[in-house]
Amino acid sequence: METGGIKLGSRELGDSRFQLGTNQSGMRAHNERLVFSLLRQHGSLAKSDIARMTKLSAQTVSVIMRELEQDGLLLREEPIRGKIGQPSVPMSLDPEGAFFLGLKIGRRSAELVLIDFVGTVRAMLHSSYLYPAPDATMIFARDGIRSLRANLSPEQDRRIAGLGIAMPFEIWNWADTVGAPRGAMDQWRSLDIRAELQAELGFPVYLQNDATSACGAELVFGRIGGLRNFIYFYIGAFAGGGVVLNGRLYGGPTGNAGALGSMPVPGVDGRPAQLIDVASIAILELALKRQGRDATFLWTSPQDWGEVGPELDRWIERAADALAYAIVSASAVIDFEAAVIDGWMPASIRTRLVETVATALRGIDVEGLAVPQVREGTVGIHARALGGASLPLSERFLLGGSTPSKEA
Repeated sequence: METGGIKLGSRELGDSRFQLGTNQSGMRAHNERLVFSLLRQHGSLAKSDIARMTKLSAQTVSVIMRELEQDGLLLREEPIRGKIGQPSVPMSLDPEGAFFLGLKIGRRSAELVLIDFVGTVRAMLHSSYLYPAPDATMIFARDGIRSLRANLSPEQDRRIAGLGIAMPFEIWNWADTVGAPRGAMDQWRSLDIRAELQAELGFPVYLQNDATSACGAELVFGRIGGLRNFIYFYIGAFAGGGVVLNGRLYGGPTGNAGALGSMPVPGVDGRPAQLIDVASIAILELALKRQGRDATFLWTSPQDWGEVGPELDRWIERAADALAYAIVSASAVIDFEAAVIDGWMPASIRTRLVETVATALRGIDVEGLAVPQVREGTVGIHARALGGASLPLSERFLLGGSTPSKEA
């Protein structure tokens, strides 16, 4: 089919666990996605390597690679000459082959990012606010998309393959928590931002929960090695996360699987609380405000918070304890290989948090459970925006796609 200027195969993929190609006719789309996925994973591969990995015939691989190269999606690299036979010619994804937009709408800030086919950030826009007002958010999105596209050549603009929106589901429920006028936040109930933008754009628009999108960014762009099954926590203004099973982002029938912010954990007073009420950065913000301090830096300077003081130490200890219990609870249901923690915070703070979680886990009775390894996320503060951009990339080019994302 022909969509958004990018030539794709003719059939959608079914089961993402099926990692072999097929030489049967009518399966071009599956085989193309398989090639793209392998090249994303390995960087560059020769046709012979792809044929060996996929069990496709050399002729089938040759036809696929030639057509994808002609479509401007693959690059031919310098030949590697051996002692015997013809030189091997590695192929890689062409960064100019496709472009993707990602829009993150958070409780305290919005971001708009443009990435290329290999995931390199070409441009990013940022807006901080006290709360996400619908009208102002739409203006930021429309003006930002227009601005980013204005800096592209006509050919690059033709190759925009989609926009992914990462935002909290039912965002109007957070009016009291973010200190926003309830009437203003209620306007989100009647605003279908995906449909509004889809009506104005000539490429697909997708929508996903912001924390789940961050999990998707770790899956697509992160340095996860061979991880196939992991639970993911993103600590932003509010804590959330996602679940990856069999190398695929899992959202469940309603898209709410991995709603980790709602997980019950021990609260500050020992009574049950939700993870979101203990591990969120909004809790640290509240503690700082109670001390009469300006906490704006938490949202405007995520790379460097400076000297925060004892409030940060207490927050890390309590958040880590809650995260440890959440990890153990999740491990009683699914045997995860790892628990990955990332967030809107400096890398040094993330390291402290992960180390404290690992320590807290050693104090919990886990008899009968295999506790996953606790690891730092590798994408960082922009994971939600990049996760938004990963939605069209995954849905249109990679094996499996992102089950819970929504498209027109």
